[in-house]
Amino acid sequence: MVVSGYAFCQANSFSPLVQQVIHRLVVAVLCFGGRSHGRLWLIVVVEQTMKAVNYLNIIADQLHPYMAFVFPIGNGIFQQDNAPCHKAQIVLEWFEEHTDEFHLMCWPPNLPDLNPMEHIWDVMERQLRAQTPRLNISTLRDHCLDIWYNLSPVMYQKLVASMPRRVAAVLKAKGGATRY
Repeated sequence: MVVSGYAFCQANSFSPLVQQVIHRLVVAVLCFGGRSHGRLWLIVVVEQTMKAVNYLNIIADQLHPYMAFVFPIGNGIFQQDNAPCHKAQIVLEWFEEHTDEFHLMCWPPNLPDLNPMEHIWDVMERQLRAQTPRLNISTLRDHCLDIWYNLSPVMYQKLVASMPRRVAAVLKAKGGATRY
């Protein structure tokens, strides 16, 4: 199970960097997506700043029931990157309390090369760029959902299958940049 987040913004030009939006009118949503068993399963569109409490609510309300259903004997593994809300004390404590239900994988900082979800966010960004700018959050959210649910399962399965090559490339580069 991998959950990853990405901010989609539209203004005069598309920019995924929320920090750039402070002084201009921008429509923005933050998407968290998950995968399991070689397929995409969840997208949560958040229309607010992601703080630890918001993230914990997503984990408790969305992830926890899913993991309990798919991994009833507690053998599921959850991976998240090192975003500040992921590393917050209340979030880490919640995972500690639920270690018998699933395990939290340690993830090295600054290694998007290993995360196939980053490619998914790139595909979504390119498809959003190709569209007419959305003038409100509702239409941007709907478009993100439409793209997500129409992503090719084959594309994602190929990304998952590339993981051994990705890991080997990162090891060969001694943690440096790779073609991924």
